[in-house]
Amino acid sequence: MQLDEADPKGLVRESYAIEGISMGECRSIFVDWALSLPSHEVQEALRTLLEAYAAGRPDHPMSEVLSAGLAAAPRPQRRGGRSARVAEG
Repeated sequence: MQLDEADPKGLVRESYAIEGISMGECRSIFVDWALSLPSHEVQEALRTLLEAYAAGRPDHPMSEVLSAGLAAAPRPQRRGGRSARVAEG
């Protein structure tokens, strides 16, 4: 994937240019960025962005956010329901 396809609005590129940007601001930008892409392209786009931007700025908060976005989401665990109540009683 080309860089202009991975970051069509330049949101991630601009986040790296903001001096003193916070982790919360990077997360907000990340959500805006992720919502602008088709869901099936996000993982590939993340790899492209990490290669282009994070390699040179590993300590930047956006590098951490992008890396976390690439990590697998934890599997949801059952939190209750009828079978949990029956087992307790």
